[in-house]
Amino acid sequence: MRISGIEVPKQKRIVVALTYLYGIGPTFAKKILAKAAVSEDIRTKDLTTEQEDKLRLIVEKEYKTEGDLRREVMANIKRMKDIKCYRGTRHMKHLPARGQRTKTNSRTVRGNVRRTAVSGKKPSAQKT
Repeated sequence: MRISGIEVPKQKRIVVALTYLYGIGPTFAKKILAKAAVSEDIRTKDLTTEQEDKLRLIVEKEYKTEGDLRREVMANIKRMKDIKCYRGTRHMKHLPARGQRTKTNSRTVRGNVRRTAVSGKKPSAQKT
């Protein structure tokens, strides 16, 4: 089953399979299934074509997912960089933008850089 250009896994429960779409988490997945009157426990492969069409219609009409949402997020970040607000400058410097500490624990944003000097390292070989 394809929704918004993404192949949804067949073996998983539909409530979990819908979360494979960018922009749909567990809460939205449950709301979508309630609106479509589909059980959360049913597997994706066991859906009827009517149920598939109903889910696809709800997701594509009412929710912003995949490419549109990614474009909107990137546009928001670009706007923050252009006006040079605090969060925009943090994005420009590749630092955490949501108030986290940076002395430690910002490895993901900074690219796993370890710049600390190693203590107790033997000096390189001396010329004789």
